[in-house]
Amino acid sequence: MPFSPGADQQRIPTEGTGVQTGRLSILVISYTYLPVIGGCEIEAHRVCSALIGRGHKILVVCSGGPDMPPIREWMDPAGVPVRILTRHARGRWKEILFAIRVAWTLWRERPNYDAVYFIMQGLHLAAGLPIARVLRKPIVMKFSGSGVIPFVRRSRAGRVELNWLRKWAARLLILNAGMMQEATEDGFAREKITWMPNPVDTDEFRPGEPGEIAALRERHGIKADACVAIYVGRLSSEKGLAWLLHGFAWAARSVPNLILVLVGDGALRPELEALVRELGLGKEQVRFVGQIAIPEVPLWLRASDIFVLASPNEGFSCALAEAMSSGLGSVVSQIPANVQLIDEGVHGLTVPVGDEGAIAGALISLFQDGARRKRMGEAARQRIIENYSTQKVADRYEILFGGVVWNSP
Repeated sequence: MPFSPGADQQRIPTEGTGVQTGRLSILVISYTYLPVIGGCEIEAHRVCSALIGRGHKILVVCSGGPDMPPIREWMDPAGVPVRILTRHARGRWKEILFAIRVAWTLWRERPNYDAVYFIMQGLHLAAGLPIARVLRKPIVMKFSGSGVIPFVRRSRAGRVELNWLRKWAARLLILNAGMMQEATEDGFAREKITWMPNPVDTDEFRPGEPGEIAALRERHGIKADACVAIYVGRLSSEKGLAWLLHGFAWAARSVPNLILVLVGDGALRPELEALVRELGLGKEQVRFVGQIAIPEVPLWLRASDIFVLASPNEGFSCALAEAMSSGLGSVVSQIPANVQLIDEGVHGLTVPVGDEGAIAGALISLFQDGARRKRMGEAARQRIIENYSTQKVADRYEILFGGVVWNSP
């Protein structure tokens, strides 16, 4: 399974085969969970659902909030049992209360799980690690993106967490080659670091049929002959959306029927809407779709021609992988998270971070060559099916957890 093109693939530790098999019981700790939408939340949902389908026992514990059901115990739509530890607390008190209850859950549920999987860092990690260590439970930790380890190290509590993880974690999971470098520079042993990508539901995220695409465009008010670039994600400063809009405005002068669709919402939306007006772009050229239901995302992708992602930093972009699975070629920034998925000229085009002219040139190039877009989209979907489907990633998790449980002292 590729980690990134070329030699990088050979440098990443992967789990061996032949571990003892059997039913595993895993306690998954994630500060947030679906219906909160993000890469970590989607990954947790898909992996847990797949492992339950294979006969393993999973319990997800998370915090509550406005997007969560107002109950303590519930079953998500895929049949994953979820325990909400904080339903009413807010702000810093919520983090403190969640950490206390994570520690208590680890202790109280000790007969019921074989290993603990922390998906997000935070105060709950500092509270939970010593309990898991005392109980001699194998610890697996996954960092959510590039730059997280250096960021965590800036605080005293973060340094404690990293020091404990270096000593006690059975596995540290990372998403790209840049994160591997960050982890080793922080002192983590390479043999404890495992590349673990986020999974993609390749049945849900699939290319559209010609008639289906036409119907979806009519439904969304998109002209049949429009060239549609789509972005899916938060409207926030770390996503490089100002660069994307400047590049798009440049490209739109050469491709009059070019449309940019922004799926998602966030604090930056008013600023981006103002920038669209400043650039002289009309509402028919840049569509702010806003936050939509999860099942609607693949439908918007099927109605589009290419995917765009200009962010300067990512861990593993679920949105990019889902667009690839939907048969879209892409224009993406040249960062480790993206180039491990996109081979230049094969699955899409890569551009230097912040280079608005390069973004424009890539958009123009792809929209002027439909046959090339089609080849890229087909190659992109094939890469996802072969390497990043939910079942492929679940295979890796099954081997990983089996190894740390059955081989733990």
